[in-house]
Amino acid sequence: MNEVANVKRETADVVVVGGGPAGIVAAIAAGRQGARVVLIERYGFVGGMSTAAMVYPWMTFHTEQGEQVIRGIAQEIVDRLQARGGSPGHLRDTVGFVHSVTPYDPAVYQVVAAEMLKEAGVRLLLHSFVDGVATVDDRVEAVRVTNKSGQLEIQANVFVDASGDADVAYLAGAAIAKGREGDSQSQPMTMKFRMRGVDLGRVKQYMQEHPEDFYEKTPFDELDTIPLTGVSGFYSHWKRAAVPIQRDQVLFFTGPAEDEVLINCTRVQGLDATNAVDLTEAEQEGRKQVLMIAEFLRNDVPGFERASISAVAPQIGIRESRRIVGRYALTQEDVVAGRKFEDVVARSGYPIDIHDPSGQGVTAAFIEGDGAYDIPYRSLLSQNISNLLAAGRCISTTHEAHATTRLTPSCMATGEAAGTAAALAVKLKLPPAKLPVSLLQAELRQNGAAI
Repeated sequence: MNEVANVKRETADVVVVGGGPAGIVAAIAAGRQGARVVLIERYGFVGGMSTAAMVYPWMTFHTEQGEQVIRGIAQEIVDRLQARGGSPGHLRDTVGFVHSVTPYDPAVYQVVAAEMLKEAGVRLLLHSFVDGVATVDDRVEAVRVTNKSGQLEIQANVFVDASGDADVAYLAGAAIAKGREGDSQSQPMTMKFRMRGVDLGRVKQYMQEHPEDFYEKTPFDELDTIPLTGVSGFYSHWKRAAVPIQRDQVLFFTGPAEDEVLINCTRVQGLDATNAVDLTEAEQEGRKQVLMIAEFLRNDVPGFERASISAVAPQIGIRESRRIVGRYALTQEDVVAGRKFEDVVARSGYPIDIHDPSGQGVTAAFIEGDGAYDIPYRSLLSQNISNLLAAGRCISTTHEAHATTRLTPSCMATGEAAGTAAALAVKLKLPPAKLPVSLLQAELRQNGAAI
């Protein structure tokens, strides 16, 4: 890392980079252990993909059979949102892909998360971008942050990369992987947007009259008794309109307002989210697609006749980019078999969900057995940087397994594991890989994690 004149310096026990769901929970977990924690976020607000990219709702805290397998700080966030009127809690998924979804108001979420960080004693640095990492041998010594105040070097004992794109790992020279094996192509990016003025009663009526036009697992027998939370289908309308986007369906989720939906239909393929030129092109293409999709919905889809765009995400949503090469890479076989690991630190019930990097469809693979798989501690540990942990989207997996660990509740669960491990490692003066897993597991269970 190049020396810069007048650079300021400070120290911490744990530095967490990235203020998305994984980073928020990691920082809270570490702070509650008594560690001096700094959380660095490039935007002027926390929430990551849940706010900056309007990824909504959270999917899922449960197995297909309905067992809740993600709890701890993630569930506490939901509880606090409910208490503030910012979420109805866990609701049945009327798309039918998973058991539950968790709608939330992103404005309330930003405030709740910031309050919880403050309560945990976390020093939050917004409008701050990590653009350099100092390493000595196999250790990260410090990260360099650039913001309105100039440049700041923060030294720490342990670092948690919750950047989504494995930025710290990349800058530190850690072993990383990107996209699918063979061609490094990643799942497509999506520009999310909301529309108001949607007649959801008309949408539900059409669904009940034309079940063949919707996802085969849609719970039609429950639609009269549960709120409509999501819709996947309108296949005939999409095919007839021939919208020039590589998708084969309409997908949207309802809320937070009664006449409001979040549209998940744009698809930007073949671009690298870690390449500034590609990312610039993706942002522009995504916004063009938003206008196309909105026009199609108004003209062709029942219930959208009077709808209008109410919000477009500040940035395009990124499903996949870089991830660390860890002590173990979780695989599709592990997920589908519902594999259990002795060093489990998180669980998930979300199936494999691969949006084709180059084609139209989505490849799904569901979890066998009890409907949940374990995420091992080894998948959070960098293979070659001894004091670096990963959380969220950039943990160590294959391309296929990443298609489930990338989901927000799973990211929160790995965030709690990484933050707790980082603080315990500091307390015991051990590198994270030497931390007794049984101690970490006991601490996670004591704090409500479902492992």
